[in-house]
Amino acid sequence: MAHMKSASILILATDGYERSELRFPLDELRKRGADVKIASIKSGEIRSWDETDWGDSVAVDLEAKDVKASDFDALVLPGGQINPDVLRKDETAISVVRDFVASGKPVAAICHGPWLLIEADALRGRKATSYPSIRTDVRNAGASWQDEAVVCDNGIITSRSPDDLQQFVDKIVEEVNEGRHNRQAA
Repeated sequence: MAHMKSASILILATDGYERSELRFPLDELRKRGADVKIASIKSGEIRSWDETDWGDSVAVDLEAKDVKASDFDALVLPGGQINPDVLRKDETAISVVRDFVASGKPVAAICHGPWLLIEADALRGRKATSYPSIRTDVRNAGASWQDEAVVCDNGIITSRSPDDLQQFVDKIVEEVNEGRHNRQAA
């Protein structure tokens, strides 16, 4: 079982991630002692979308093709509309999501981030939430959509929007401290 002070957490994102949905977990999880890395489908830097325009950038620590779920204790999937839409079309990114889901380690997705869980077929038979505009996508993927700040089903954490970021990060910390979940693939 990992503890936040020794946890290694991966954030998977690409250009167009919702700035607050990457920055807040990155900063908060680091403050709580975790080693947090950014992975993407490209090297260099990835640029945020900040409400109505492009925002700042973050450095990419490793490419998705080089990610090993065994090196990390949890996966975080920020939303925005652009970021998860691009990532869900990339088989390498979806393989990362599938590997984490299969590992039993916590996987956390916020806003439109659950699109990646849908593409990885990780929501079937689970409770989940998302940004309201994709609730039908979540339901069509076989999940029971809940209108709650955070929904956790056996280590699969989902959240609605930037308004829920504090609860989202608190739940990630709780689930990392709990450790792996023995879960069936959805």
